Amino acid sequence: MPLIQWFPGHMAKAKREIKEKLNLVDVVIELRDARIPLSSKNPMVDEIVGNKPRLIILNKAKMADSKVTKLWIDQLSKDNVIALDIDCNTGYNINKVIPYIKEVLKEKITNDIKRGKKTTLIKGLVIGIPNVGKSTFINTLSKRKVAKVGDKPGVTKSQTWIKITDELQILDTPGILWPKFEDQAVGIKLSICGSIKDEIVDLGNVSFEALKYMIRLYPDLLAKRYDLDILDFKDKEDIEICDMIALKRGCLIKGGEVDYERVFTLIINDIRNVRIGAMSFEKPGEC
Repeated sequence: MPLIQWFPGHMAKAKREIKEKLNLVDVVIELRDARIPLSSKNPMVDEIVGNKPRLIILNKAKMADSKVTKLWIDQLSKDNVIALDIDCNTGYNINKVIPYIKEVLKEKITNDIKRGKKTTLIKGLVIGIPNVGKSTFINTLSKRKVAKVGDKPGVTKSQTWIKITDELQILDTPGILWPKFEDQAVGIKLSICGSIKDEIVDLGNVSFEALKYMIRLYPDLLAKRYDLDILDFKDKEDIEICDMIALKRGCLIKGGEVDYERVFTLIINDIRNVRIGAMSFEKPGEC
């Protein structure tokens, strides 16, 4: 499979601008995808953010396997990181975000009180890879549509200050990926979850890898979605499973041949729209 790389010019610019804005913010809110908490962590974030107080948000939690997400929260806690799983589309745990931000900034808030301040204006910066839900997060948190939202990576192109409450302002930033994926498995997972544009990847290979993972960990969900028997997966090649799905779903062209492009698109869209079920594509210690 060709190497997956995607680092548009606006991302390089965003990296520079985020560094410039850091001295204006109190806390960094790093959003990751709950389905792939490690792969959706931009390794450049540690370099960019440094020692700035940070809250890690695992977004899209209702799309992920809740048992696996709990393992990730536990793992992050062991590393002395404050983390919270949320889901912007359903509102799950959104009411905990501001209290968690205050927990991260407990020392600052305590010092402000000692100095006689009744309230502390908190300035936060939201950072994360493309399509992790940053703009939706801000809109959900503020209870109004203030940030541009899209279902494709790369929607936010500039940085904007947004008032959430009288106590909290947030700086929205464009999603940034890193110039080179050392592990192509990371690129595959990002592709499965929609953080890389489909136009620059081999959707067939991405679909095959997704099938392998689901057959290993979620065979019952896969079988139920496509009206197959779990035994059908035994000793079958990826392409044979695609053939079975094509026959069940009528993804055929003239002459009864399989329309593989339709099958690949069907599988990926079913994953992204949670039609197969809530699944996680990596576990702590197995990545």
